[in-house]
Amino acid sequence: MKKALLMAAALLFAPMAAMAADYQEGVHYTVINDGPGSAKPEITEFFSFFCGHCYNFSKTVLPKIEKTLPEGVAFNQAHVEFIGREMGVEMSRAFAIAHQLKVEKKIEAAIFEAIHDKKQRFTNLNDIRLLFIANGVEGKDFDAAAKSFMVNAQMSKMKRDTTNAKISGVPSLVVNGKYRVETGAIKSYDELLDIAYYLATNKP
Repeated sequence: MKKALLMAAALLFAPMAAMAADYQEGVHYTVINDGPGSAKPEITEFFSFFCGHCYNFSKTVLPKIEKTLPEGVAFNQAHVEFIGREMGVEMSRAFAIAHQLKVEKKIEAAIFEAIHDKKQRFTNLNDIRLLFIANGVEGKDFDAAAKSFMVNAQMSKMKRDTTNAKISGVPSLVVNGKYRVETGAIKSYDELLDIAYYLATNKP
C-alpha cells in the first residue's frame, strides 16, 4: 500500500518536475550577472506605480505570493524610476518612505488606487505627502523619513538594481539577484511564479 502511494505521488509530481526541467536559460530566464547570487534565496518584484499591469499584479499576484512563497525564500519589491518622468523618482521616494515607516502595504494600495481608479495626478512630493497623511501617517514622520539617509540609500539601491538587472519593462521578477524571469515565453502569472520559485529553490 505504501509503495503504491509513493508511486502515485511520483506520478502526480512528474509533470511538474518535467516542466521545471524545461525551463531554459535564454528562454524562460536570463542570467544577469556571472558572479554569485544573493546570500539567501530571494525574489524581487520591480514595479512602477504608474504601470497598470503592476496594479493588476499587486491585486491578483501579490496575495498569491504571500500564501505560496516557498519556505526560506524572501520576497522584496523595488520601484523603478523610468516611468512617469520626474515623478518616477518621487514615487520611488514614496515607496522608500513607506518602507521605512512600515506602512508600505497600505500606502502602495492607496497610491495605485489614486492613480488608476481615481485618476489623481501627482505633480510633486507634497501631493504624495498629503496622501500619506490621508492614510494615517503624521506629517512630521513623513518629513523626517523623506530626508533620511535610509530613504536615500534605498532609492540608490533600487536604481542600481534596476540598472544591473537591465529592467526595461514592469512588472518584472529577479531571483537571487542573478536571474531575471523572461515574460515573453510565459502564458500566465502562475507560470511566472512557477519559474521564479523554481529558480529560487533550485539555483544558487
